[in-house]
Amino acid sequence: MKFIKSYFLLFSILFAVAVLPACKAKKPIVTRPPVTYPPDPQPVKRETPPPAAPVQQETPPPPPPVAKPDYNFKNIQFEFNSGILKTDSYPTLDKIAAEIKKDPSVKFVLNGNSSAEGSADHNMALSVERANSVKLYLVNSGISGDNLAIKGYGESKPVADNSTEEGRVLNRRVEIKKQ
Repeated sequence: MKFIKSYFLLFSILFAVAVLPACKAKKPIVTRPPVTYPPDPQPVKRETPPPAAPVQQETPPPPPPVAKPDYNFKNIQFEFNSGILKTDSYPTLDKIAAEIKKDPSVKFVLNGNSSAEGSADHNMALSVERANSVKLYLVNSGISGDNLAIKGYGESKPVADNSTEEGRVLNRRVEIKKQ
């Protein structure tokens, strides 16, 4: 075994001596000739074309006029002794929200009303509750709550006769008025 180890060591040294000089970078045998450029030709005089007519920029058309908001809102009706919005009122409230969004700086008052059934204190609280439910719907539609004030009138401002059921139905309402 000693014999193989010693020959192996000798063989590796001879191999390294033979291979290492071959790895060195060699100088190129062929050299490139220097690059020479031809002499500059005489400058050619070119005629300049006549100046083009000035381009007129088209002015963009004016924006379409913004439709003025229609603040003539329909009253929001409620069921007897309830401050919950009727599902029939949702399209009306959506239309109102769209009109209010046209000019967000305008302030509105929500006037809650009730029919003459029940005590005056109960009707006053019910009218405020109705106005609050309309305000909540409008705020959830993207209207600023700062632009909406609430006023409860109870049964003090009827629009119809409270002695008939048809009149009482018309009196259970919230009116939206511009301040």
